[in-house]
Parts: sequence; C-alpha cells; structure tokens
Amino acid sequence: MIDAYEDPGTPDCHGGARYLWWLVTRQPGRCAAGALLGSTWMVLLAATPYLMSRAVDEGLEPGDMGALAGWTTALFAVGSFNAWLSIMRHRTMTRVRMDANFRTVKVVVGQAVRLGAALPARAGAGEVVTIGVGDVQTISQSLTVVGPGIGAVVAYLVVAGLLLSVSGQLAAVVLLGLPLIALLVGPLMGRLQGTESEYRERQGALTARIGDLAAGLRVLNGLGGKELFADAFRRDSQRLREQGYRVGAVTSWIQALGVGLPTLFLAVVTWLAARLAARGDITVGELVSVYGYVAVLVGPVAFFIEFCYQLSRGVVAARRVVGLLRLEPAPAGGTADPPGVASVLRDPESGARVAPGRLTALAATRPGDATAVVDRLGRYAPSAATWGGVRLDEVLLPQVRARILVADHEADLFAGTLRELVCGRRDRDDAAVERAVHAAAADDIVLGLPDGLDSPVAAQGRSLSGGQRQRVRLARALLADPEVLLAVEPTSALDAHTEATVADRLRAARDGRTTLVTTTSPLVLDRADTVLYLVDGKVTATGSHRELLGREPGYRALVARDSETSAAEEVVG
Repeated sequence: MIDAYEDPGTPDCHGGARYLWWLVTRQPGRCAAGALLGSTWMVLLAATPYLMSRAVDEGLEPGDMGALAGWTTALFAVGSFNAWLSIMRHRTMTRVRMDANFRTVKVVVGQAVRLGAALPARAGAGEVVTIGVGDVQTISQSLTVVGPGIGAVVAYLVVAGLLLSVSGQLAAVVLLGLPLIALLVGPLMGRLQGTESEYRERQGALTARIGDLAAGLRVLNGLGGKELFADAFRRDSQRLREQGYRVGAVTSWIQALGVGLPTLFLAVVTWLAARLAARGDITVGELVSVYGYVAVLVGPVAFFIEFCYQLSRGVVAARRVVGLLRLEPAPAGGTADPPGVASVLRDPESGARVAPGRLTALAATRPGDATAVVDRLGRYAPSAATWGGVRLDEVLLPQVRARILVADHEADLFAGTLRELVCGRRDRDDAAVERAVHAAAADDIVLGLPDGLDSPVAAQGRSLSGGQRQRVRLARALLADPEVLLAVEPTSALDAHTEATVADRLRAARDGRTTLVTTTSPLVLDRADTVLYLVDGKVTATGSHRELLGREPGYRALVARDSETSAAEEVVG
C-alpha cells in the first residue's frame, strides 16, 4: 500500500477510464493477486457441484461407501481451502481499494497545493469537497472489478466448459446468456453515467452553497437576507433530490436485473436439464451437478452486473478527479531578478503608487476596487504592475512570493495550535512570536486560552470570534516580516479601541518597511504616511488623512460613513 510520504506517481489524465487503469498499474502485483484469488475462489465454488455429482454417481447410487466417503472428504477439503481463499481475496482487495483511495487523495491534495491561490478561481469549494468526500470512495470501490469482477468472467467460462461435458445444448444456453445480459444492462450503464454526472455536478454546487451560507450566516442575518438564500438553497436541494431520484431509478433497474436475471437463468437451465434427465440423456448425478453449476452461476452473474455498475460510477467519479488534475496554475513566467533594494510598487491601471519604507493606506469607495489593486500588486491577477520599474510578471514568481506578502482578512486558518496558526511552517522563537502577537494586539487571545499559544484552535478559527481571527491573521503576517506587506482590511472586525491600538502598533512594527493597507477607518488612515483615495478603481487624490479631509468632500463623506458605522457598532456592543 502507498506510504504516506511516497510519491503517488503521475496520473493518466486522458479520461476517467484511463485514470482507473493507472490506479491498477500502480499496484500490478496486488491487482494480479486479487484477480488470481478471485478467479480461483469462484472456480472452486463451481467445483462443489462437480464433487457432489461424483459422490452421487459413484458412491451414493451404487452404494459404495468408500467412494462416498472419499468424495465427501474431497468436498470438505475444497470447501475449507476455498474459505481460506475467500479471506485472502478479501484482504487483498481491501488493500487494492485502500491504495487507490489514498493514492487519489494524495494526487488531489498535491494538485490543490500546486494550484495554490489559483484554486478558488478555477474550482469551486463544493466541487473539491465532493471529490474528497464522495468521488474518492467511489473510485476505490470500482477497483473491485480486478478481483471478483475478473473472477466472475473466468468462473462463468469454466462452468460453461463443465456443462459442455454434460450437454452441448446446456453449454450453448449458458454461453449465450452473458451477451444477453450485456445487451440488457449496457444501455442502462450509459444512462447511469449521464444521470450520475449531472447528479455530481448538482451536488458540488449545493455543497458550495452550504459552505457560503455557513461562512456568511451572521452577515445574512444582519442584512435580513437569510430567507432569500434559504429559498435558493431549498430550490437547489429539491433539484438535487429530483436528480437523485433519476439516478435511483436507473440503479434500481440495474440491481433488479442483478437479482432477476441470474434467477431466470437458473430456472431456464434447470428446466432444460430436467427434460434431458427425464429422457435419459444425462444421469441423476449430472442433473444434480447442472443444478449446482447454475446455482453457483448466480454469484458470478450478480458480481458481473455489480462490477459493471461500480465501474460505471467509478468512471464518472474519475472524470471529476481528472477534471481537477487537468487544471493548471497561473503561469509562473518571468526570468528577471527583483530589485536589489526596496523599490516603488506601481499599478498603472489604478494609478496607485506604494512608496518603499512607508505606510500607505488605500481608501476606496468600493471595497472590491481596493482588493483588485492588491491582487495586481501582489501578482495574483494579470496586470502591468511594476516593481522598481520592472514589470512584476517578468520577475521570477518565487522571488515575488518571498518578498511580497498579501495578507487577506479572510485567509484560511487551518486546525492546530495557536502557535502553529501564527508561525505557519517556519520555526520561530518565542520572543519573535510574542512580538508579533503584541503588535497585532492579540495578547488577550493568548491569555484567554487555557494553554496559551499551545491551545488548539478549530479549523478556520471557528472557536475564536471574528475580531480574534482577524488579529491572529495579522499576527501571522507580521511574524513573516516580508519586505512588502499588502494587507486587506486588517482591522475591519475590530472595535474602535482595539483598532486604534492595532494601528499604532502596526505602524511601529513595520517602521522602515513597505506596507499597504486597504481601509476606510479614520483610526488607521490617520496613522498612514500617505493615503490613496480610490474612486471607480482610479486614484483621484493623494495626501495625508488630514489633507484629504480638508480638500476632498467625497473622501470626507466616505470616512465619516465609516466612523458612524463604527460608532453604531460600539453602541450595539
């Protein structure tokens, strides 16, 4: 089985079926063992009727107790050996399925890491969750085809051969049965793939909506939009349910055929054998063996239909995985070296200019415009932004990421201790961590947790308040100590007193370092060296906070509105 740290290999992304075959080829020995054990197990099931017929014809009917005892002993030995084979087959196939499961998880997680910041823009959260929760399991289950699936076909052919020694007519009926089953089940498999694909798409969309609702429930309550989104969710849920009914309708027919066809098969062949026995064409022992052979065939035929069903679902799930694996991250591009010293960041599209070594604030009439500027300056969106006169997209991407940090106020917080959340993947000494925590005014968070920095925090910081999460994110950004820090609304969820403290400490902590913050808070704007006033995505005025208050009515109204909102929140609080 794949090791947790082993390279999963390069998957075949040419299609769902090709991906499943790649999973098989990554464990050829185990899959071959599963096929051999499954085939032997099912063939030996067919040996039971043969041994019984010998015991009847050579022992029971002529009254030869020695022969009867010998065939009975052989029957017991074969049954015991087959029970052991069944255990080994199950163990082997469990390992095959687990390897496929873990290998798929590794390639999906690796692809998510490879896509990085491009993932949310290229694939919805619901789609990724659906792949991780449902599709991975479906893919692993479909690999049952390499064990009992192959064994079912082999056992079917062996039984047909055994029946040929009894009656050519019976063997012909059995051999014609498998194409008949394929003819009946084949169209249903194609229909299942179509309905299953649509169901998976709807499921991914609904999962994404659930995530959005959970993340923005408080905001929706405050805006009075909860019922509107609840209605939309209800409609999507009903559509998913209806599509689930369609999938269930096809599945029910397939499963009904899986039970009904083998039974019908058993009845037809037994009737023919009984007529042959009545005419004296076959012996009583052969009649018993024919009935036993066909009764044994119920298992392989059911397995055959089941593995067709699982394989069809596995192909649909594998297509979704392949779709994710085919996504490519934003092109790294660039071969130029970054500026050797602190330099100006400039965004020609908006006219924003971030001076080196200074604290710059970006106040926008539309928050989305400010975020767009940060994305361009951080090279998370295509642009003609420059850094020290060099186009940012011409600079080596690893160098950009190492020296320019975009700190989003909604950045992910993974489950772990508070220390791990703040430090990330780098080891930091306690003194550096304490300085960053103090600069973000997060000392009270540490003091309020039972084990301080070593206290566990839930995923996305759900065990913390909104303001606490924001300060933890800011502490993480300050601890990274990048040459250029681009912070999006770092204080939007804080009360006025805490916000003023953070503004003072942020300025002190980033003294002499290039820093840009997007905000409309007068408490933060007053601490900035330069304020850029952004209207409709363009910088229309530049100066200190007090200068802009005096000469820009629009800026004054924007800041005043933010002050009134903060004051109202203070009163409510």
